[in-house]
Amino acid sequence: MAHYDLEEQEQIDTLKTWWKMYGNLVTSLLTVAALAVLGWQAWNWYQNKQAVEAAGVFAALEQAVAAGDAQRIKATAGELTANYGRSAYAGLGALLAARYSFDQGDLKTAKAQLAWVADNGKDELRELARLRLTEVLIDEEAYDEALQRLSVAAQPAFAARALELKGDVLSTQGKSAEARTAYQAALDAGGKAMEGPVREILQQKLDALGVAAAGAAA
Repeated sequence: MAHYDLEEQEQIDTLKTWWKMYGNLVTSLLTVAALAVLGWQAWNWYQNKQAVEAAGVFAALEQAVAAGDAQRIKATAGELTANYGRSAYAGLGALLAARYSFDQGDLKTAKAQLAWVADNGKDELRELARLRLTEVLIDEEAYDEALQRLSVAAQPAFAARALELKGDVLSTQGKSAEARTAYQAALDAGGKAMEGPVREILQQKLDALGVAAAGAAA
């Protein structure tokens, strides 16, 4: 039989008392921690699996676009948004499909695909889709919807183009003063990075409104 001195026995008794008081709590915490670790590992595995699968579907979409297979393009782009909507491949796929639809004259499908990215895409993809969708809406003279899309503040890299499009809409609606403000804001947002033809065209739009305003005043 094991022999314990008095000090060791006191330590054992203290440990037994502590375990009676907190043993269930410790066991619960350990169980939660273990489940959390397992859950995190499972989530990472799932995310990696999703990314691999999404990449495969996107590759199939690229092949369909290269082959001009409209039915397969719609199917694979739809699969990406339906099953892998949280991946970057979904936004890329929808933009790729929208470009094909637009080139084929299927504006209804192109708008739906662009709208999905504008509402669900990530960062730069979302901004690109929103601006492209706005351009389509302007071509269709859906000015109120275009302005609604432009009412969301754009990221700095896209602010100048968004403001220019806003100016285009306002100018078409005959709101010259507001259009001039938008164009000037676009020039300011572009700063020194906006050079060459892009800046020249924007300046011409602004100057044209100034001439029109002067003519109206006279």
